Amino acid sequence: MPKPIAVVALGGNAILAANEDGSFETQLKNVKAACRQMLAILHKRYELVIVHGNGPQVGNLLLQFEKARDQIPVPPLDVAVASSQGLLGHMIEIGMRSVLEEDRLHKEVATIMTQVVVDEKDPAYQNPTKPIGPFFTQEEAERFRDKEGWAIVEDSGRGYRRTVCSPQPKKVLALNVIRQLAESGVIVVACGGGGIPVNYHTGEVMGTEGVIDKDFAASLLAYNLGAELFVVLTGVPKVALDFGKPTQRSIDLMTATEAKQWLADGQFPPGSMGPKIEASIEYLTHGGKEVIITTEKGIVDAMENGNCTRIVSC
Repeated sequence: MPKPIAVVALGGNAILAANEDGSFETQLKNVKAACRQMLAILHKRYELVIVHGNGPQVGNLLLQFEKARDQIPVPPLDVAVASSQGLLGHMIEIGMRSVLEEDRLHKEVATIMTQVVVDEKDPAYQNPTKPIGPFFTQEEAERFRDKEGWAIVEDSGRGYRRTVCSPQPKKVLALNVIRQLAESGVIVVACGGGGIPVNYHTGEVMGTEGVIDKDFAASLLAYNLGAELFVVLTGVPKVALDFGKPTQRSIDLMTATEAKQWLADGQFPPGSMGPKIEASIEYLTHGGKEVIITTEKGIVDAMENGNCTRIVSC
């Protein structure tokens, strides 16, 4: 009988923080630390599927493309997402293989270049809201807006970032391959950066502009795989109500119903915890069993001591 599957949504900012130099060595160090934490999930006898974000990385790729515009044609955004899947998949495979060796666990690791279908009529195309790339000062951001036509947003008090459209994921095209690998015991890296966005018609698959939110893509993948655990990694060890206020309080356990109500009450802002809660609700609504929300450094503590926020269907 196959082991249960756990899907982990690992943020791109966990791999490259705003104050770091962006080198491959720095990112690999962070990836290894996160992979070492994820061993705790394997120790609980889950098979592991990792979905990573790519905000800082794809943003940096776009900057590189812009710098070379006079010499090399700038590729479309879906190509940048595909490039980041290869880059980060390579990095995560190195990190995971290294920590498996340390732990004397014998498992294969595979990265799947993953196309994810979106609806070309999604209203998100008219409203670019997804932050990508590095943080800028207001002056720098305004310069990019005026020169390159970027949409810019202030991001949670941390600076200004470019925003692009973020259509909702509808279908993971490599779903059956990912399932077969996971059920055979392979650690799978899939839907990187939320997946390469494509429009899908009979006889034609075509890349499209946009960046899919990795938490929504991870949720879609998790419930389509029948995963019993969905782990959402973020910047805080627990979800809080009244975040940043004197009345702030952490939540150890909430139901999907409570999560929906608090989301409607504005407790979880769209640019912060909101998408993670929405993705968690979506997973549970489609038959998922349990969501864990914690930091990439807190997975061991969450799995062994329950120090996290758990969301359950009822």
